[in-house]
Amino acid sequence: MKELFSRSVEQTREYARQFASGLQAGDVVCLNGDLGAGKTEFMRGITQVFDCEEQLSSPTFSIFNIYHGSLRGSPVDLHHFDLYRIEREEELEAIGYAEYLCGPFIAVVEWAEKFPGLLPAQAKKVFIEAAGEHERRIVIDAP
Repeated sequence: MKELFSRSVEQTREYARQFASGLQAGDVVCLNGDLGAGKTEFMRGITQVFDCEEQLSSPTFSIFNIYHGSLRGSPVDLHHFDLYRIEREEELEAIGYAEYLCGPFIAVVEWAEKFPGLLPAQAKKVFIEAAGEHERRIVIDAP
């Protein structure tokens, strides 16, 4: 487990880029934290590593976005979920959530803690919280 402290948006993105450089197809990342904690900025750093940051938009209203990028010269898709507005597991089943977590892509799930039983055991976890007015505490648990 790694604990980091960020004092700026750019530092949060840099931590995300460092984290994302170790990701590979098949990985699932759980991105947790309160509203405004910095999850979208962390996600922006991840998309920069895969050359798809221009595509990033918060999926809060659409629930799910797919970004097309590259990983070490090969095409890779990032599946980006935001479960904030989801109330029941049945809603996720209706969109084929489980299928979008398993495959030759990278999945990032914001608000994953709402449905922990639907995540693979080997999922990497990132938790972001305010640690003062201009500081964020980022905890990375990546088995």
